[in-house]
Amino acid sequence: MSTDFRKLLFEVSEALVTEEVSALKFLSQDHVPRGKLEAIHEPKAFFEVLQEKDMIGAGNLFFLKELLYRIHRIDLLTARLGSSREEMERELQVPGRAQVSDYRQLLYGIAEDLTSEDVRNVKFLLRKQLPKNKLQENASMLQVFLEMEINEKIKEDNLTMLKDILQGFRADIKKKIDAYEEKRREKYSREEVRYPVSVYPEEQGAEGEYGKIYKMKNNPHGYCLIINNHIFKNPCHNREGTLQDGEAVKRVFKWLQFETVEHMDLEGKKIYDTVEEYSKKDHRNMDCFVCFIFSHGEKDKIKGVDDECVNIEDLVSRFTGTNCPSLAGKPKVFIIQACQGSEHHPSVAVESDSSGHLEVDASPLTSIPDRADILIGMATVEDYLCYRSPKTGSVYIQSLCEKMESLCPQYVDLATILTEVNSEVATKDIKGFKQMPKITSTLLKLLIFEVPQCKADK
Repeated sequence: MSTDFRKLLFEVSEALVTEEVSALKFLSQDHVPRGKLEAIHEPKAFFEVLQEKDMIGAGNLFFLKELLYRIHRIDLLTARLGSSREEMERELQVPGRAQVSDYRQLLYGIAEDLTSEDVRNVKFLLRKQLPKNKLQENASMLQVFLEMEINEKIKEDNLTMLKDILQGFRADIKKKIDAYEEKRREKYSREEVRYPVSVYPEEQGAEGEYGKIYKMKNNPHGYCLIINNHIFKNPCHNREGTLQDGEAVKRVFKWLQFETVEHMDLEGKKIYDTVEEYSKKDHRNMDCFVCFIFSHGEKDKIKGVDDECVNIEDLVSRFTGTNCPSLAGKPKVFIIQACQGSEHHPSVAVESDSSGHLEVDASPLTSIPDRADILIGMATVEDYLCYRSPKTGSVYIQSLCEKMESLCPQYVDLATILTEVNSEVATKDIKGFKQMPKITSTLLKLLIFEVPQCKADK
C-alpha cells in the first residue's frame, strides 16, 4: 500500500471525533457485516475494515469521499481529498453512483433532524418494543435505529413503525419517509415492467413454488469459495491463466457482497476437506453458497495438484439439506472450469478467439444428486475439452464474470446469465475448435443477485 494513501487515512482519522465514527459505521452497514462494525471504536480500525472489503484503496477513494460528504466534513473532503461539495453533488447525480443506499441516507438524515426532545420521545414510545438497556439516555438515534433493525422493527421496505411514532410530533419527517416509499414504489414498478415478478420479495415464498425468487437480503449474502489449482506437482500440468480467473471471480463476488475466500493449489483430499469444512459452517444468516473450482480432472472428477481425484458428486452432496441444514431451501451454486473428457468440438474456421497459445483442462460430472436448490455450471459438456488462455484466463470464466457485471444490475437471474454465457462461448472459434458449456439446475426459484447501488471503482 502506498505511503501517501496511509498518510491520507491517518490524517483523516486524526480529524474525526467519536460521533462521526459512529455515523460512518452506520452509513457503511450495507457494505460491512454488523459484527465487524460493532467491534470498531476508532477511525483507523474502521478504515482498515473498508480496505479489507475493497471499499477503499489507493486508487479507489470514492466511497471515502461520499462518506465524508454525507457527514458534512467538507473541510476534509476539500483539504485532504481534493474534492468539493459541488463535485460530489454532481457525481452523486449519476444514476447508480452513490454507494450509501437511499435507506441509509434517509435514516441518517432523520437522526440529524431530530432534536434531543424528539429522541427522548422516540425512546419513550419504543419502551415496549426494544430492550430497556438499549434506550438509555446516552443512546444516540443511530444506535436506536440499529437496534430497531436488529429487532426487525424497521427495514428497507418497511418503515411503518417509525412513521407511526413520528406522526404525532414530527409530521414533517413522516412526510420524508412517505416520499422515500413513493420513490421506492416507482423504482420497482419500473423494474416489474421489465421483469414480471417482484425483484425483492419480502419473504422467500413457499418451498418448491416456481416463479418465486430466492431471498437475497443478508450482508454478506454468503460464502464464495474458490478452489484454484495453479501449480501442480508435475510442472507439466501447471495451469497458467488460472490466476486471472481467480481475480475476476473475487472482483465480481466481492462486489455482489459475498465473503470471498480463495484456496490455492490443493491436493485431492484437501479439496474434499475444504468443501466439507464449508458445509459444516453456520449459514443461517446467509442467503446462498457459491463454489468455484478451477483444476484438471477426469470425467466426473476433479484432480488435486497431486493428481488425486475427487468425485464431483461427493463435493456437491455435502450441501444437501441433511448434510448442511442451515442451507436447506437456499441456493447452492457450483461453477467448474475443467474438461469433461478429451474430445474436441469441431469447428468451421471463422475467427480465432486469441492469437496466443491456448491450454486445456480435463475433468468432471455427468450427473449430480437429484436434490433441490442446486445449480452447476460446467465449462463444457461430457467428453469434451475446455480452453484457457495463459495470458487472459479461461474462455468460460472470463465470459461469466463479464456477463455478471453487465446483467446483474439489470436483475437478470443466474440461469439466464449462464445461458447467455453458453451462447457467447459456443459462438467463439478457438484455434479451429468449439467449446459448449453446460448448465445443470434443480433450482426451484429464480436466483437474482442483489447488487449494491454502485460497483466500487476497480
